[in-house]
Amino acid sequence: MAASSAGILLYRVEPDGGVSALVAHMGGPFWARKDEGAWTIPKGEIDDDEDVLDAAEREFAEELGLAPPDADYALLGTFVYGSGKRVTVFVADGAGFEVGDAVFGEFEMEWPPRSGRRASFPEVDRVEWMPVEEARPRLVAGQRPALDRLAELIAEV
Repeated sequence: MAASSAGILLYRVEPDGGVSALVAHMGGPFWARKDEGAWTIPKGEIDDDEDVLDAAEREFAEELGLAPPDADYALLGTFVYGSGKRVTVFVADGAGFEVGDAVFGEFEMEWPPRSGRRASFPEVDRVEWMPVEEARPRLVAGQRPALDRLAELIAEV
């Protein structure tokens, strides 16, 4: 069965009327020199029997080292990657949410490959508010429809 993840997509309306989204650049040696397709919505796997929004909030905090803002979260949708992985995304207005104190969670892996040595790397290595138009090509392909859905919702308001 394909993995299921949950995440939080924060957005804010900028003074010029544009919309920005909070996205994170994936950490580790594979992503270090990549930009396009190397960014993500803060998200992670749902534990067995865990409420999906609780999982999204937990993963946000684990990846960024920041509690998600106290906001009214709405289900944006569930988006399916080409691999079959499913990501359920919640959305909220993140106006005023600052990321300057982010402390990124880490993972461990063998590095360099086949060396027998283990190294730790940040799950994400930076996070930033980015205009939706700029964020779209930078997100992993399976998450781009979430930005499209966000743009539709903003346009409806």
